[in-house]
This record gives sequence, C-alpha cells and structure tokens, in this order.
Amino acid sequence: MRTVILIIATIMTGLTAGVFTDWSSTIMPGLGDTDDRTFVTAFRALNSAIENPLFIGVEFLGALLFIGLSLVLHLRAEHRRTLVWIGAALAFYVVAHAVTYAVHLPLNDKIMEAGPLTTASDYAAARAELDESKWTAWNIVRALATTIAFACLTWALTVQRRDRADHS
Repeated sequence: MRTVILIIATIMTGLTAGVFTDWSSTIMPGLGDTDDRTFVTAFRALNSAIENPLFIGVEFLGALLFIGLSLVLHLRAEHRRTLVWIGAALAFYVVAHAVTYAVHLPLNDKIMEAGPLTTASDYAAARAELDESKWTAWNIVRALATTIAFACLTWALTVQRRDRADHS
C-alpha cells in the first residue's frame, strides 16, 4: 500500500511539474510574442481550460493529498530514510501551492475579470493587469519547486526499494 501511494504521488507530481514547466518554457514565451488582443484572448482560454477537474483534482490537489498520505504511511521508524525524501517533496510542493494562491490566482483573476474589452487599449490594459513578467518569474518558481518535489519522490522510491531489499 505504501509503495502504491508513493508511486501515485510521484506520477501526479511529475505531471504537475510538466504543466508548470510547459507554461514557463513554451506557453508564456509564445504568448509573449503576440499582440495584446491575442495574448488576452488566448490566456483567458488557456486559464479556463486548465480549471478543470482533471488538472485541479488529480494533478494539483491530488498530488498534495497523495504526498501527504504517503508521508503518514511512512511515519514508522523503519521508513525514516524514505520519510525524509517524502517530507522534502511535500515542502517543495507546498511552496508551489503557496505561489499559486499568493501570486497566480490573483493575477489570473485580474485578467479574467478585466472588461469590457472592445478597443486595443482595453486589451493592453488587461494584459498589463496580468503583469506578465511577475507571472512568468513566479511560474518558474512553481516549475522548479514541483520538479524538485518530483525528484525527491523518485529518490524516495529508490530509497524505499533499497531498504526493502536490505530487510529481505
């Protein structure tokens, strides 16, 4: 049971890290090269699309839940070496959550609620509300934090396997 939960946590964390990394390495640079109307329209569509049960429930919140559950399942003394890596993963994943709630959601709300958008200056103002450079810089933090969390969980699986082999 411990291994299955840890594997699920690892997969979900890796998926989330991939999403955040994709936003940093492709989506925001691509949108950055567009005019204001295209940027705002595309960003709004992407933001609406990502707010779905699969991403929010499975990847974003699910990973947090499964990392936490994995931590609890490894609290016994014989699992301490694995527990350290799961704890580190949880800490990094919490950083990503904190950045999301403190930075990204408020900025996303600003661009989503901007309106009415009828003129070029309306679109320019909506784009400015997002604060692209701040959004992108903090998304890099999320991408790094979730990638490090994924690496910690991957290493936790390795440590757990070694510990199991040592006790066999």
